[in-house]
Amino acid sequence: MTTLPSAVTSPVEPPRGYRWLVLVVISLAMYGNYYVYDSIAPIADLLKSSLAFSDENIGALYTAYSIAAVIVLLLGGIIVDRFGTVRSTILFGAICVVAAGLNAATESFHVMLVARFLLGLGSEPLIVAITTALAKWFKGKELSFAFGINLTVARLGSVSADWSPTWARFAYKDWQGPLVIAAAISALCLVAPLVYGMLEGHARRRWGLGRAGATDRLVLADVFRFNLSFWLVVGLCVTFYSAIFPFRSFAIKFFIEAFELTREAAGRYNSVLPLSAMVATPLFGLLVDKLGKRSLFMMFGALLLMPVYLLMAYQLLPLGVPVAMMGVAFSLIPAVMWPAVAYVVEERRLGTAYALMTLVQQVGVAGMNWLIGRTNDTFAASAANPAGYAPGMWIFSLFGFLALLFAVLLRRRETGPHGHGLETITASARGA
Repeated sequence: MTTLPSAVTSPVEPPRGYRWLVLVVISLAMYGNYYVYDSIAPIADLLKSSLAFSDENIGALYTAYSIAAVIVLLLGGIIVDRFGTVRSTILFGAICVVAAGLNAATESFHVMLVARFLLGLGSEPLIVAITTALAKWFKGKELSFAFGINLTVARLGSVSADWSPTWARFAYKDWQGPLVIAAAISALCLVAPLVYGMLEGHARRRWGLGRAGATDRLVLADVFRFNLSFWLVVGLCVTFYSAIFPFRSFAIKFFIEAFELTREAAGRYNSVLPLSAMVATPLFGLLVDKLGKRSLFMMFGALLLMPVYLLMAYQLLPLGVPVAMMGVAFSLIPAVMWPAVAYVVEERRLGTAYALMTLVQQVGVAGMNWLIGRTNDTFAASAANPAGYAPGMWIFSLFGFLALLFAVLLRRRETGPHGHGLETITASARGA
């Protein structure tokens, strides 16, 4: 078995605990990032009742974020590749802080739209920079497990936002209080990269580590040089996240109006997805590191996702069952999908590859957030007409089927002569 190149080329290694300290610190920026993104969902019905927002308006807040992400992501990847992860995370983290403050300071839909757009300009490239940093520090080591820990901390931000009607009930007297809390938590997006910069600087001075690998400047033709396995992973990424994140945008409102849950209970149900992923994603990462079979695991996750929306739309099973199924899929696929890119793409193009993958994902998420909001309005989805949510659920189910299709095609590719080892490479094999 050919040994994969390590992101760290110096023969001197820092203590193992130092790498994990870097991981925890940089992941705190993801916590703040995810919290701010998810801070809209718990107040969706309050925005509708207090500020006369429609579901299409609420979807547009998420769409504005995604459109900004699409605009900036390729440039963000170039910035990460050229200027390094430290300066990139500080820059994009600062933009997130400004956006969260503006979002909390206004009741104007159009100003809030600008704030969410600004958040997209900072948030998604911040994720790319952090992902690239993890690949740099952990490739050839516990990469999938490290990605899992990073996602666990990030999703704790989503869980905290979903549970905020419970732990921050005092703030829910109106729509603005929860956004003020989000603005305060967004400070982590800047503080954590500053600390990470100090840690990497120390590692560079003492061990010669923490430097970015050799990078390429992006040429448009490079986009077309990525191999088919990469594009199949991208296809799975865009369909999977288009089925998950826009659902979460409206889930609390959906649970309140279709299942007659309280805001607190609806938030807890919505938190099952990130909460289960917090525990299961690192475990799935360890399992994949030991067993390989990455595309097979992604197929199983996509298969779980397909029926859940119709089970909820027609209340065929207790709500906890489809939500639990979605939670497993939400844990399994990202634990495999994001680390897989490091094996099918050259290290020097990782920043660009992650940026491109996230860009295509955001195109799908942008369209789906708007489409689901518009569909809910068209079919008058509300507490008085919960059946109006069903057409949107059918749309989500279609994307679940497409995710399975891409996973099947990826497995076929990787078990053939053009595979990159996604089904065979294990942690023990890398150390061979």
